[in-house]
Order: sequence, then structure tokens, then C-alpha cells
Amino acid sequence: MVKQFFFVALAGIVFASCSVSKNARSQQNLMSGTWSLDNISYENNSGNFKSVIFNDAEDICFEGSDWFFRDNNSTGRYTIAQSTLCNGGDRFFRWSVVEPSQNYSSQLQFKFIDENRKDISGGYGYRLNIVNLTEQAMTLKSNVSVDGQPVTIVYEFSKK
Repeated sequence: MVKQFFFVALAGIVFASCSVSKNARSQQNLMSGTWSLDNISYENNSGNFKSVIFNDAEDICFEGSDWFFRDNNSTGRYTIAQSTLCNGGDRFFRWSVVEPSQNYSSQLQFKFIDENRKDISGGYGYRLNIVNLTEQAMTLKSNVSVDGQPVTIVYEFSKK
């Protein structure tokens, strides 16, 4: 009897330590659903920028892309329209919300997976700062370096 209690208590502690906080769960619930990436812009530096986003496609290809987040199994996808500049199609990912620390706000993190939910990125992924998240709008930012100078990429989404 004591052994059973000990194992149940230990399982409860392990489960609680692996669970997502209330704040992160709330943000994941808000993110759940389909979004349109309406605009990509750049801050903290001047000039015209053209970039390859997520080692996938040029920034122009992402504008108008559809993003779907499923919070019950933390999977999602984004869809880029086919064009002469863009290799269209679905890209699948596993995602989560990372708790804020002293150095950043909450972050969306994701890594690419295949249709069978197997990692295809060798464990490598991306993190974007969650600047604004409501039921209808989401703004994410990522900090990158261009010629040694900081540039912030701003992603503006609207809920579909």
C-alpha cells in the first residue's frame, strides 16, 4: 500500500513538473485555430530588406500565407501559395509557448516535422517573441543580425 502511494505521488510530481503553466496554456488556447500572416515588416534598421524566412522561402512568399495551430496536440502547419517566386505547399511543425524570462516575453517556438509528425529538422527550431496576442490579432517578432547590425522582423497575423 505504501509503495502504491509512493508511486502515485511520484507520478503526480513528474506530471506537474512537465505541465504547462496557466499563462502558457491560455496563450496556446488563443493561438489555436487558423491565422493569416498579413504583413512582414522590419524594425531597428533602415533600408530595404529581402530575407529568407525560416530557411524556407523569401519574405514575400509568407505574406498572405495561412497558419493553423492545433493546441490539443501542439502541431500545426503553414501554407504558402505557389507562384513563380515561391515553392508553394504545406509545411508542418510542432509548436509550444515558452514562458517569459527576464530577457524576453513569452515566445512561440516551433520545429519542422513531416506529415507523420516525425522531426525533420534535426531538433533545430525557431523562437518568435509574442508581442501581442488577442482573439483576433497576433504580432510576433524575431531578432536577427544583418551585417552585424540588429534587425527585428515583425509578423502581423489576423484570425480567420
